[in-house]
Amino acid sequence: RYLESCLHAAVLAGFFLLDLVHLCGMLSVSVELCVILTVLPQPPTITLQSPKDYIIDPRENIVINCEAKGKPHPSFSWTRNGSHFDLDKDPKVTMKPSSGTLVIDISGEKAEAYEGVYQCTARNEHGTAVSNDIVIRQSRSPLWSKERIEPVVVQLGVSLILQCRPPAGLPPPIIFWMDPFFQRLPQNARVSQALNGDLYFSNVQMEDTRSDYICYARFPHTQTIQQKQPITVKVLDMDAMNDTIVAAYFNDTDFWGDSPAGQRRPSFMTPKGTNSVATVLRGETLELECIADGLPTPDMSWNKEKGDLPSGRFSFHNFQKTLRVTEVTEADSGDYRCTAKNSQGLAHHVITVMVKAAPYWVGAPRNLILAPRESGILTCHVGGNPKPTITWSVNGVPIENTPKDPSRKVEDDTVILSDVQTGSSAVYQCNASNEFGYLLANAFVNVLAEPPRVLTPPNKLYQVIANNPALLDCAFFGSPIPKITWYKDQQTSILNSDPYVLHINGTLEIHAAQPLHSGKYTCVATNYLASKENHVRLEVKEPTRILKQPEYNVVQRNSKAVFECKVKHDPTLTPIMSWLKDNEELPDNERFVIESESLTISHVTEADEGTYTCIMNTTLDQDSASAVLTVVEATPTPPIIYEQPDPPTDLELTDQRERSVQLTWTPGDEHNSPIQKFLVQYEDSLHQEEAWVNMTEVPGTKTTVHLDLSPYVYYSFRVLALNDVGFSDPSLPSKQYRTNPAKPDENPSEVEGFGIKPNNLVISWKELNGLQSNGPGLQYKVSWKQKDVDQEWITETVANTSQFVVSDTPTFSAYEIKVQAENDYGTGPTPEVVVGYSGEDLPSAAPDSVQVEALNDTLAEVRWEPVHLSAVRGRLQGYKLYYWRERSLHKEDSQPEEAQVLVFGENKTDGRLPGLHPYSLYSLDMRVFNGKGEGPPSARQQFETPEGVPGQPASFRVTEPSLDSLTLVWTPPEEENGRLTLYTLRYQPVNTTSELGPMEEIILSPNETVLTVSNLKYSTRYKFYLSASTVKGSGPTVTEEGVTIMDEGEFVLAVRSNLLAFGSVNSSVGENGAVISWEYWGVNKNVYVEYNAENSKEAWIKKLVNGTQTYLIKGLKPGTSYRVRVVAKDHLDQTIHSTDELVITVPAMPSRQLDIATQGWFIGLMCAIALLILVLLIVCFIKRNKGGKYPVKEKEDAHQDPEIQPMKEDDGTFGEYSDTEDHKPLKGSRTPSNGTVKKDDSDDSLVDYGEGGDGQFNEDGSFIGQYSGKKEKDTAEGNESSEAPSPVNAMNSFV
Repeated sequence: RYLESCLHAAVLAGFFLLDLVHLCGMLSVSVELCVILTVLPQPPTITLQSPKDYIIDPRENIVINCEAKGKPHPSFSWTRNGSHFDLDKDPKVTMKPSSGTLVIDISGEKAEAYEGVYQCTARNEHGTAVSNDIVIRQSRSPLWSKERIEPVVVQLGVSLILQCRPPAGLPPPIIFWMDPFFQRLPQNARVSQALNGDLYFSNVQMEDTRSDYICYARFPHTQTIQQKQPITVKVLDMDAMNDTIVAAYFNDTDFWGDSPAGQRRPSFMTPKGTNSVATVLRGETLELECIADGLPTPDMSWNKEKGDLPSGRFSFHNFQKTLRVTEVTEADSGDYRCTAKNSQGLAHHVITVMVKAAPYWVGAPRNLILAPRESGILTCHVGGNPKPTITWSVNGVPIENTPKDPSRKVEDDTVILSDVQTGSSAVYQCNASNEFGYLLANAFVNVLAEPPRVLTPPNKLYQVIANNPALLDCAFFGSPIPKITWYKDQQTSILNSDPYVLHINGTLEIHAAQPLHSGKYTCVATNYLASKENHVRLEVKEPTRILKQPEYNVVQRNSKAVFECKVKHDPTLTPIMSWLKDNEELPDNERFVIESESLTISHVTEADEGTYTCIMNTTLDQDSASAVLTVVEATPTPPIIYEQPDPPTDLELTDQRERSVQLTWTPGDEHNSPIQKFLVQYEDSLHQEEAWVNMTEVPGTKTTVHLDLSPYVYYSFRVLALNDVGFSDPSLPSKQYRTNPAKPDENPSEVEGFGIKPNNLVISWKELNGLQSNGPGLQYKVSWKQKDVDQEWITETVANTSQFVVSDTPTFSAYEIKVQAENDYGTGPTPEVVVGYSGEDLPSAAPDSVQVEALNDTLAEVRWEPVHLSAVRGRLQGYKLYYWRERSLHKEDSQPEEAQVLVFGENKTDGRLPGLHPYSLYSLDMRVFNGKGEGPPSARQQFETPEGVPGQPASFRVTEPSLDSLTLVWTPPEEENGRLTLYTLRYQPVNTTSELGPMEEIILSPNETVLTVSNLKYSTRYKFYLSASTVKGSGPTVTEEGVTIMDEGEFVLAVRSNLLAFGSVNSSVGENGAVISWEYWGVNKNVYVEYNAENSKEAWIKKLVNGTQTYLIKGLKPGTSYRVRVVAKDHLDQTIHSTDELVITVPAMPSRQLDIATQGWFIGLMCAIALLILVLLIVCFIKRNKGGKYPVKEKEDAHQDPEIQPMKEDDGTFGEYSDTEDHKPLKGSRTPSNGTVKKDDSDDSLVDYGEGGDGQFNEDGSFIGQYSGKKEKDTAEGNESSEAPSPVNAMNSFV
C-alpha cells in the first residue's frame, strides 16, 4: 500500500516514469498496466555522467560516462571544446551500444591529445538533455629538477626552514619528510611540516644535525613517489668552539643566523606580519596555519574574535599550529587570532577569513508532468557568493535563441508555463554560475493526456478484524490527475463522510470497521478523457478471544498439571493454538500433551515450574493468557491446600473527620499463601447505588488505611484480599459514613462561546457529575460581557443544562465569558475567563476600487481595496472573484459563458486570472465572504484580452484528385483569437517507404478556403500542412494527405475518413513461417498483423508492424489453418481500418527416415557381440597367464621397442601392457572422441596384433593373424585406430 501511494506521489512530482519498471515489479499491479505505463513518452534524463574535473591516468584507456533514459531511448552526440566531436573520424574513439559513454583507446597515442572540454547530448523526439562540461586532463607526476644542495650550517637555538618545493603535478602531490630508509623524521612542537611542505624549526638543537633530510612527493593518481636530494644540516654551538674552527665554517659554508641565539620572545615565521587574509569556499575545509620561532619553543593557541570557534567542526593539528574547520559556512567568516607564547613573551597574528560560495542548490528544478492546458512552474533556486547568474536553455539551446512561446515566461530563476499544449514537451536546462563554479540541471516538462488507469488488482479481497481500521486501496494514474470516488454495493452515494475517510492517494479508510461494513466496494477514477472503475471486497471478521483463561496451578511432584484455555473465534478463520513456557517453546517431551483447549503435563518435576502462556493465532489476529505452575514436594502428610484467602472481617471506621476517615479490618485465613495486598472499594448510595468503585490498595502487611473523602457522599466501604491464588470474596460492607455537603471545589470545564445566528451567543460547558457537585442544589452562574467595552457583567443562573443562549447581541462581537458552579452551600472557585464570538452575518459591503489589467492574451491582473472589518460582519475568510467571457471580439453574436470563481486569501489585495481566451471581452465582479456567506458584488468591470495565436483550421480535406493536381478545402479556426492575417500552406511528396521529399510553401490570404495545387506528379502521395496566423504569430498546424491518380484514371485517396486505407494482401507459406505483405495508404501509424487458428475462440495474436509492409509470422503449427488480417488502430487502440481475413494453411512436415541406431533389435545385437568379445578376451588373458606360447609372444621377443618393459614376476602382469599409476585408466572410461589413444597411455592394442575385425581366434585362444610391428594406420581408418587393452574399453568401443 505504501508503494502504491508512492507511485501516485511520484506521478504528481513527475518522477514515476524514471523507474516505473522497478515499481511495477514490486507493486501488485497487472502486467498489462505496467506495460502500458512503461511505454508512455518521456523526454531524456541524464542518469550518469563523469565528474566535471576528470583527471585521467595516461596508462589506461579514457572512459567518459554518459548514460540517459527516456521513451523512446535517446540518441547521443558529443562536443569537444565547443565543437561537434565526430566519432567516425577517429578510429580510437568508440561509443558503447545503447549508451553515450565514450571509450578512447590511447594505446600508441599520447593521452594529452584528448585533453579538452567534453559535453554529452542525449535527445529523442520529446527533448534534449545535456551533461555538465567535463574537463579531461592527464595526470602528471614530473621529475624533480636536478640541483646541488649545499649543507646548511646553523647556530644552536636559531630558527630554520628547510624548503621542499616539489614539481607541480596534477593533482598536487602529498609531501612528507623521511630518511633514506623511508622512516618518517620525528616531528614535535619545535620541528614540524607546514601546509606547503616545508620543514620548520622554531629553534634548532644539536640533535638536529644529520645529513639525510629528504623531502618526498607522492603523486596519488599515478601512485609514484619522487624525492629531493638529501639536505645536510649542521648545528654549531658557538660557545663550545674556538675561533679557528668558527673561522673555518665561515669560510667554507653558508651560515644560517648571524647573531648568537639566546632565549627570545616568539615571532611568526609564517604568516609574516601581524595580519593576513584567507579566502575559503562554503562547504570546503578551512585550514589556518601559524608557525612561530622562539626560545624556549612557543606554545600555540587559537580563538575567534567576536565569537566562538564553530562547535563540533573545528580541530587542531600539527601540534596546535594548524586550525582546521570543516564544512565551512558563511557564519565562519571573521577574524581568527593565533597566539604564540613562551616564557619570554607572546606574539599575535590575526587572519581575516572571507567565505565565498560556488553556486549551490537551494531547490533544483524538478521534472513536470502536465496535462494539456495545465500550468506549471520550474524553479532554479540557488545560492552563492557572489550571487550566481542564472541562464535558461530549452533542449540545449539558450532560451533567448528559441522561437517565442507565449505559454512560457521567464522571471530570473523561474520559468512559468501556462496553457501548455500537446507536443510541447521539452527539456529545460538551468545554469547557475559565478567566478567559483557553476551548476547545471536538466528538468523535463512532459505534456501527457492519458485516461485514468487503476493499478490496484481487480476483485482484491481485504480481511480485517472488527473495530480495527480497514484500508481499501485504489492506486491510480492519469493525466490530468483523476478524481477518485467510492461506492458500496449497489448504492449510488459517494462515500466521503463518517465513518469513511478518502485519502489523497485514493485509499478509502474505515476507522473502526464493523460487520455491517462488509461488502463490495467500487472505486472510480475520472478525468476529462475517460473513467475507469475497479471492484474490491471487504470482509470484517469477529475478533479472537480467550473465554476461559488458564489458572494458577500448584501441584505435587510426579502428579499431573492441567491448564485450560477455551477460545472463541470467527468461524471462517482457522485458529492455531500454541503454548509457551517462560516465553519459550515447550520442551520436546512426551509428558507435555497439547489438546484443542488444554495443556496437560504428566509426572511434573521442579524443572516444570514457570509461567505457561496460551496463544491462539489466526491469520488476522491473536489472543493470549498466562498462568503460573508451582511444584511442591510430595509428603506423607496431608497435602497443603492453596486457596484464595477468606474475606476480611470486622471493618471499623475511626478518626472520623469532615474530609477523611480511618478504616481498620481483620484479615481472613490466608490458606497457605501469604496475602500480597488489600483492595479497598467504596459505594456512593446517594448518587450511584450498588456500584462499587476501586478506591485504593494497601500492602498485605497492613490492616489500616487513611481515606480522603469528598463532600456530600454516602460512603460504604468493603475490602478484598489478594494472594498468589487470587482475590478473596468481598468483605461485608462497613457502616455508612455520610460526609457533609460543601460548596463546589471546581467549575465546569470546556467553556466556549459561539453564535448560531447573527444576533445571538451560545455559551456551552461540560457539567459536573454528582461526586463533583459537593452538595445539593447544583446550579451554574453564567456571566458575560462584551470585550473591550466598558460595561458590567451580565449574569444568569441555570441548572440541569450545559448551555445558555444570549439573544440580541451585536453581530460577530467578542465576549468575555465565565461559568461558575454553585450549590446550596456556596459557589465554586473564581472561574477562568474565556473569549467567544457572537454569530456572523453576511458582509454588507463589496471591495472598493476594483481594477483589472490584461497582462497578456491569457492572463490578467486584478487589484482591489480591502473591505473594512466592520463591514465584514464576521470572521474574514477571503475574497471571491466572479468572471466570465462575454463574447469573442470577432464574433458579435457569441453567447456569454458561465461565470468562473477564483478565491483569494483574506490578506490579499491583488491576484491573477489565468487561462483566459485571447481577443475576448470579459466581465468580472468581486465579493468578500465570511463563515456565513458572501457579501454584495462590486461594480462590474469589463476588460479585453489582446490577440493571440489562432487555433488550427477547423477542417481540412483533400478533394478532386487528378493526374497533376489536388484541391484543398478548409474552414477557418473555431478559435481565431484575433484577426486572421494569412494562411501558410506547406506540402511535400511522400514515397512508398514514408520518406518525405522537399518542402514547398504557399502564403494565402485570410479569406481563402479553397486552393487547387497544380504541377504535381501523377500517382504520388503528398502531405499537406496548413496553419493560420494573426499578428501574434502562427497557430498549430493541421495535416492531411492525398494521392494524385494513376495514368489509367484510377486513384487512391488516403485520408483518415477514407475506407480504402488497405490495398491487396498476399501471403507466402514456407518452413520458417508465413510471410504476409500488404499495401497501406492510411495515416494511422499503429498497424498490426493479427492472426489465430481457424475456428479458434481465443483472442487474436497481435504483432506491431509500424514502418513496414511485410511481416514473417513464426511458430505456426504444421498442418494447421490460420486466419490472418492487417488492421490500423488509433491512439486509443480502437480499430480504424481492417483488411478482409486471409486463410493460410501450414503444410504438414514429411515423416523422417527411421534411425537404425534407435531400433531395439539393433541395440540388442550390438550388446550380444560386445559380450562375446569380452568373454573371448578374458579366456585369452587366462591362457596367457598360464604360460601358453602364442605367435604374439614370439613377436614380443623380437620386438625391440625401448618402451616395452619385461613382465613383472610379482603381480603376473604383462610389462608391455602395464601403465604407470599416473596413466592408469579409470574403470569404465572410454577412448577419446577421435578414436585414438595417446602413446603415453599405451603403445599397443588388440588391433596391433590382428588389425581389429580381421583377427580370429583358434580353439586354444591363440591369434591366427600374423603380428605386424607397423602401428601407423591409413588416414582413412583413423576413426578405427588403437583402443586401450582393457576388456572394458574393448566393449565400450561397440557402444
